[in-house]
Amino acid sequence: MAKLDPEKLTGPQKAAIFLMLMGDDFASEVYKYLDEEDIKRIGVEMAKIDFIPAEVAKRVLEEANVEAKALLSNINLSPDEFLKKSLIEAYGEKGKQLYEEIKKEVGPDTFKKLKKLDPKTIANFLASEHPQTIAIILVHLEPELSGQVLQLLPEKIRSEVLLRIALLDKVDPEIVKEISDALEEELKSVGGALGKKMGGPEKAAEILSHAGRELEDELLTEIEDENAALAEEIRKYLFTFEDFLKVDDFAIQTILREISTDDLKLALKGAPPELKEKFFRNMSKRAADLLKEELEMMGPVRITEVEKAQMNIIRVAKKLEQEGKIVLTRGEEEFV
Repeated sequence: MAKLDPEKLTGPQKAAIFLMLMGDDFASEVYKYLDEEDIKRIGVEMAKIDFIPAEVAKRVLEEANVEAKALLSNINLSPDEFLKKSLIEAYGEKGKQLYEEIKKEVGPDTFKKLKKLDPKTIANFLASEHPQTIAIILVHLEPELSGQVLQLLPEKIRSEVLLRIALLDKVDPEIVKEISDALEEELKSVGGALGKKMGGPEKAAEILSHAGRELEDELLTEIEDENAALAEEIRKYLFTFEDFLKVDDFAIQTILREISTDDLKLALKGAPPELKEKFFRNMSKRAADLLKEELEMMGPVRITEVEKAQMNIIRVAKKLEQEGKIVLTRGEEEFV
């Protein structure tokens, strides 16, 4: 399992950690206000967690405005039991079905064991596989690990693999079983997955963002020659809402003039404190104070709504960049 980084937690990860820290009774009550898709997204992240470092727990509780203990020790939890118990408490028999769906979605031991190998070993292991097989395997790994593996694959198949990740939609369980059987022979592991959306342009972008900027440009150019619309769709996801931390104040001020207050309020609901503060300081004091007050008064908001608002703001920012009105930076880009 990849170690949780308090600086890089996603919305579903934060939700999963928060619910685990608050207890199964609290979680079962929260589930009642969420739709099944949100529950599954949170449940998948919960099922991946087997250890919550103290600094991660402290960060999540602080963002949720819940007072943390002065000395918070590392927390070991059983996510499977927690997830199962809280779902059953909330939905009874239906909760059992949701639990089973989430467990299938995460997959058994095949990909968990694969994650423990170093990128070079995985790349060598996959080099002779069909690009479609490689794509299915990579979407089961952590994006950072998949990006590193992508770098190490033979040049002739890298763009084809990324193209197939971006086009991947639902995966037939029988196909995954065939891959599992092959891995059983070569890797001595067992695998499986729920037939669901695992790839797509967003997943391709997430993996590509960890493969290095030079390779990113190279592969996107190759994909653009074959499918320009898909290349643009992948590019749309390469800039994340958290990347606004690296955008200069002038650009933030320009963006603020072009976006709706409703989108900003929803987007900031799921943003880390430092990013909220960046937007606040680029607003008038009166506007910032009013927005802070509205955020404090807001009730629970679905993750999908927050992400939609964040994507709306990103689209505005990308449009302004295309018009030459602002410059967006991502990662460790530098300008002279």
